[in-house]
Amino acid sequence: MAFNDILVHLDGTPQATARLAVAAGLARRHQAHLTGLFVVDVTPPIMGAADAGSGAVLAGLIESMRAEAMAAAATVEAAFNETLRREGIAGEWRLVEGITAELVSLHARYADLAILGQADPAEGTASDGSVLAAAIFESGRPVLVVPYAGSFATVGERILVGWNAGREATRAVHDALPLLEKAKSVTVTAVNPRVGLGAHGEEPGADIARHLARHGVTVTVEHTVAPEISAADILLNRASELSADLLVVGAYGHSRLREFLLGGVTRSLLREMTVPVLLSH
Repeated sequence: MAFNDILVHLDGTPQATARLAVAAGLARRHQAHLTGLFVVDVTPPIMGAADAGSGAVLAGLIESMRAEAMAAAATVEAAFNETLRREGIAGEWRLVEGITAELVSLHARYADLAILGQADPAEGTASDGSVLAAAIFESGRPVLVVPYAGSFATVGERILVGWNAGREATRAVHDALPLLEKAKSVTVTAVNPRVGLGAHGEEPGADIARHLARHGVTVTVEHTVAPEISAADILLNRASELSADLLVVGAYGHSRLREFLLGGVTRSLLREMTVPVLLSH
């Protein structure tokens, strides 16, 4: 398995610059084709009864919003194309119009890895919880989420894997293999490991470490027992202690009608993350 086809979701926010840098670095390292996706999502404003009587007013507002979005797209496209040229990366630009969550998850299905941005709590960005949830739960692809704050010179050199012996964690480890195989260090940590059949076994993390070793990955295995501390806090604290530049975890959630709701640990990680996080469902 390899990352031959990487998709990055870009928008008109300042955070898109850091996201593009991460995507370009991974594409260069893995000699992958990089696709930049920009979604023009014009949501009509909610108007009062008096205003709503004028269809021309609403049409004018929508057209103005669309024009602004298209202008932002042109600026981002220029930066994307310049990045491809400067880094010597093969790639393409895609400009689509519609609902962001639906289109990002759709286009992600045709990539080996999708790169999205963490929502900035100070802004209502396109990469909000609904877009991330759709990409994670509906694309069938691993999703790399880049924090809204900070820059990341490296991603995937020092990796921390959050391991709970579950299906989702197994999926995440498998999807991250192209990164794990190239990493300088990999640490597998089990938080409050379970015992018994179908759990972590006698030595938490030993089984997955042996599996990774067969792929040429050298792994350090550890576990933490601290039921009074949330798993998300333990993982983020450990990532900081290890100077990890990537956290790999399984994504958890459940469906309410047609809407996916993020599980507690996944939701906390996406809210509090300080390093890029690769999630798979």
